[in-house]
Amino acid sequence: MNAALQPTILTPPAGMHPDEWAARVELASCYRVFAMLGWTEMIYNHITLRLPSSVCGKDKQFLINPFGLHYSEVTARNLVKINLQGEVLDGSSHPVNPAGFTVHAAIHDGLPGAHCVMHTHTTAGVAVACLKEGLQQTNFYTAQLHGMVAYHDFEGITIHADEAPRLLKSIGDKPAVILRNHGLLAWGATVPQTFVILWTLQRACEIQMATYSMGGVQAVIPVSEAIAAKCTRDALQFNPNHGAGRDVFDALVRQVNRLDRSYLE
Repeated sequence: MNAALQPTILTPPAGMHPDEWAARVELASCYRVFAMLGWTEMIYNHITLRLPSSVCGKDKQFLINPFGLHYSEVTARNLVKINLQGEVLDGSSHPVNPAGFTVHAAIHDGLPGAHCVMHTHTTAGVAVACLKEGLQQTNFYTAQLHGMVAYHDFEGITIHADEAPRLLKSIGDKPAVILRNHGLLAWGATVPQTFVILWTLQRACEIQMATYSMGGVQAVIPVSEAIAAKCTRDALQFNPNHGAGRDVFDALVRQVNRLDRSYLE
């Protein structure tokens, strides 16, 4: 349960499993966090969450945003439940974006630990994704992602299922992904863990973009492999034994709650 929410709010609608309703509320809150942070791209991009086996048994089902709505309009009720084939399972009248479904379904299906997947087209993220050298090990945030970043070459708009095996091969077991010429992606076991991975990757890109804008690329101070590896070991925000981002995520949800609680509808 999201600690930033009151337990009474998590009372599910009639006929809905409590675990599905809890997942819907947490995912909807995450969409509002993204909107608050400005991590939106009109009506595009996606955050998806795989439903637990208590809801769907051995089937793989996940929640995705209704295509056509801005992140600030996403609510617990209007999230769409689909299967790996993109079939709507909850009777929703909202469409699902094929470009989002294809990538997210492939990751949810192919990576056992990918219960949550987030994808953005932020300016800093796309800018770094367009660099031949990609993300450089030159700042506090990149140092916390040592050995965690994967790259996948651009193949066009992601609507073709045959890209899935290549995408999964590119990702391997790395939870922070730079889609070349495209944007950023992160996956993890929970919404908070995935969020802090993506936030760290986003900050790393922002700092790199700011550093490069000063025109002194050759003067950038690199972080050594040994120091970066040490930083990643010492960075506890991704670690399930230290909350895996729960405290950070809940703090942001509390900010959302002070602004607009309509995502609980």
